[in-house]
Amino acid sequence: MLLKNKAVQLWARRLHIYISMALLLIVLFFSVTGITLNRPELFVKSQPAVEELTLLLPDSLLQSGKAPFVPSEQRFLTYLQQYADMSGTPSAMEVFTDVEEGGLLEGEISLDYKGPGFNATVFVDLTTKEAVIEKSHYGVVAVLNDLHKGRNSGEVWKWFIDITALLMVLFVFTGVCLLLPKKKTLAISLKWTALGSLVSLLVFFLAVP
Repeated sequence: MLLKNKAVQLWARRLHIYISMALLLIVLFFSVTGITLNRPELFVKSQPAVEELTLLLPDSLLQSGKAPFVPSEQRFLTYLQQYADMSGTPSAMEVFTDVEEGGLLEGEISLDYKGPGFNATVFVDLTTKEAVIEKSHYGVVAVLNDLHKGRNSGEVWKWFIDITALLMVLFVFTGVCLLLPKKKTLAISLKWTALGSLVSLLVFFLAVP
């Protein structure tokens, strides 16, 4: 039997041990945040901490774009990051201007930022060159919950979740690989597997509305 092969058992044991140690912190993270996600009323702030900031934009910034009175989007985002300490992923910049005979009658820019446990809105009145920024912070637990869900956490973190999930699957399969050749413990292990599966199905079918 292939699973009884010494080389297979050796590599299964190594992978099982090394994966479990490599995933120690991340498994604890997903376990704890599973509780905080399930009971948000106990752990997450009902009202965020709101911070408001006003910036007077320099003329050189507003004249950096292709259209009159409108900044280059990249330079504007860099300016916000530098002077307003913005974080998260910005949305596309929405611009409205009303120009008549080379003069600005009315104009505004709006965009928002989203990150784990955080969001912010930016509104610029181009006639007064004033930017009003409102940041909302929902606390550390909200940050961890959003990371658990991969919400507003970026593409790299999503890949990190995918890879760790695959490693967890490999951890389970290597455990089964180690268990199957052991006849003395296999029977009792299968009983516990059946019991756990049965309880899960009963809870789902009988207790979930």
